[in-house]
Amino acid sequence: MKKTAIKILQFMAFFAVGAFIFWLIYKDQDIEHIKSVLKNDVNYWWVLLSLFLGLLSHISRTLRWGLMIEPISHKPRFINTFMAVMVGYLMNLAFPRMGEVSRCGVLARYEKISFTKLLGTVVAERLVDMISLLILLGITILSQFGQMLHFMNENPEIKDKLVAAISSPGLIIGLVAVLVLFYIFRNKFKHTRVFIKIMEIIHNFKVGFISIRNIKRKGWFYFHSIFIWLMYYVMLYVIFFAFDFTSHLSPIAGLTTFVLASFGMVAPVQGGIGAWHFMAKEALSLYGVANENGIIFAFVAHSSMTLMIIIIGIISLLILPFINRRNELVPEEISE
Repeated sequence: MKKTAIKILQFMAFFAVGAFIFWLIYKDQDIEHIKSVLKNDVNYWWVLLSLFLGLLSHISRTLRWGLMIEPISHKPRFINTFMAVMVGYLMNLAFPRMGEVSRCGVLARYEKISFTKLLGTVVAERLVDMISLLILLGITILSQFGQMLHFMNENPEIKDKLVAAISSPGLIIGLVAVLVLFYIFRNKFKHTRVFIKIMEIIHNFKVGFISIRNIKRKGWFYFHSIFIWLMYYVMLYVIFFAFDFTSHLSPIAGLTTFVLASFGMVAPVQGGIGAWHFMAKEALSLYGVANENGIIFAFVAHSSMTLMIIIIGIISLLILPFINRRNELVPEEISE
């Protein structure tokens, strides 16, 4: 009961933060004007194309995750893996960072795979994604240094947070203290049941994490790692052509918007709501897009992506039990 209450409070807190940012962005806007633009001035065929490209990226992520699972002696069915990925995206809309745990739980349940090993593969996958995003950020900074510098100067709170995160002594000291204490008292704990269970979990986690090193079809792994982010970028850029005020912008402007908005998704709010909108409209302002137009663009781009995740995620939740009716696991088998 207590855990449920904590989760509800976390959900409400994260949602409140995102909703507040969203409200700050849209509170002074002319709602009737926004309705008029959405009704008359948006070419929704480009939005549909964007959703198709997004679906391709989700399929590619599914195939890449399958490649990462193979080294831990499992080859899950594509349909289960895909639906687990989509359920994970859906859960992220409810609880930030819950999606990674949820998709591992779904696949562990229906494919008889160790949850902790799966979690290790997901952590490794997220590491690859972070490296990919940082590479794109580097390309953006090098090619659009003037615009990025202007963005940082116009948003000093973001610059301060980045500097603080990189140079935080408290985090480093805390990690060192934990390691030192663990080393000093290791002999007292290593024979306890709790310690043995923790080591078992760490071992399974490690097996999953290092699976990336043992991938057999590395060429396909590299292909999907590039393709996923290429589709992420293109699915946003094609929406530029849905509006007259962004259709003239260059692909590099699309890359800048994509990279900055992606960091909005890192914010601890459901689906990046509010934070994504803010980063996207600020990025577009670097290229002369008026604030009210940037806000409309952000609303259409984010809402369409979110709606697709909700629809496919709910469908996945509903049909997973039916397509796996014969393979249902008993609790003992999925608690590894």
